[in-house]
Amino acid sequence: MIKRILLGVFVFSSLTLLAQRNSASPYSFFGIGENFEAVTVEQASMGGIGVAMKDANYLNFINPAANADLRFATYAIGGSLTFINLKEGNESQSGNSTNLRYIALGFPVGKKAGFSVGLQPFSSVGYSLLNDSNPDDVTLFRGTGGTNKIYASFGMYVYEGLSLGVEAGFIFGNLENTILNQRTDVARGSKNSEELNIRGGQFKIGAQYKTEFKNKLQFHSGVAMTLESDLSGNGTDRLSSVTFNSSGAEIEKELHSETQIKGDITVPLKTVVGVGVGKLNKWYVGVNQQFQKALSTTNSLLTDGTSFRYDDSMKFSLGGYYIPKINSISSYWDRITYRAGFRYENAGLLVNSGNANNFTEIKDFGINVGLGLPLPGQLSNLNVGFEYGQRGTTNENLIQENYFNVRLSLSLNSTNWFKKRQID
Repeated sequence: MIKRILLGVFVFSSLTLLAQRNSASPYSFFGIGENFEAVTVEQASMGGIGVAMKDANYLNFINPAANADLRFATYAIGGSLTFINLKEGNESQSGNSTNLRYIALGFPVGKKAGFSVGLQPFSSVGYSLLNDSNPDDVTLFRGTGGTNKIYASFGMYVYEGLSLGVEAGFIFGNLENTILNQRTDVARGSKNSEELNIRGGQFKIGAQYKTEFKNKLQFHSGVAMTLESDLSGNGTDRLSSVTFNSSGAEIEKELHSETQIKGDITVPLKTVVGVGVGKLNKWYVGVNQQFQKALSTTNSLLTDGTSFRYDDSMKFSLGGYYIPKINSISSYWDRITYRAGFRYENAGLLVNSGNANNFTEIKDFGINVGLGLPLPGQLSNLNVGFEYGQRGTTNENLIQENYFNVRLSLSLNSTNWFKKRQID
């Protein structure tokens, strides 16, 4: 019965993730939208570390080599609620978004290997920007859609303490960007809409090594590389004239042009390296460093070279966890996993404020804390994470985001999901 329930939840969650809109950020205006890092709620609560971490109780989205440590069938589902405050000059505006961040299932393969599959958002577009500096000429910019990634990951031990892993993923989704202009002395408005279908594969390889000293102190190291991949983009660009009814809904009056658009989006090699130290089921501290070259496109797809440019990106993460006493009988609070971390990154985006050739680098940082709350039994956990962050700047007439994320996940473990019942 429990397996049927979990299968139903897995399918329903998949459909929910595919149908949702995940972003309220104006920076999702650029490129294929706001990027989603593939991290669990547990990893996000530690600043996004995990490339070197080995843990038998949790899935690891950063490094496929970590699958080798799976010893239980593990189901994971995570979501988040984001509160965002936007500042531009002396003006501010607030909003929020709720989304499902991932669903995944992992299980051991023998005693030295593990396998996992899952679905995650890859990017999301969700913005509405109004330029009404001239009351007689108002322009509305809107964007919706996003891309998702379905993946399969495998890891195994090849030598004592050394595991290797590989992940294959398929990215797919739809983006729609619209520019609507209305002038007071013109009866009809003009609408330019671009609809784009994104498809493409992605591959990741990884390695982890762990050694233990005499005092049970463990040293972890790891590296993961997401190989360069090309995503194909196909769609249409439409220019039409519109009017509005009494409720404000658009009515298309005349289609002026419809052009087929096609190109490739090259996602360059991304490398994550990290190290960590700790004691099993007691504490862990680790650092991650991530590097990636600038994203590029062909046929001027998703870029114009004047309002924004792609740039090299970098992210640094520091974090860890502490468990007072994992097997405590007298105190529930001693069995809780306490997590904290910090991250800082250059987002790989340069934005033009409107001044000639004056591009500003967009930066992002976040401070994270979280709790891993044991559920009845000794293997499953409810994980809660909180993050305060800031992205962008109010300098050069740009927008600064101050955001607060509340993250929640379930990590359900079992030793007998895939065992066949026997009747004596």
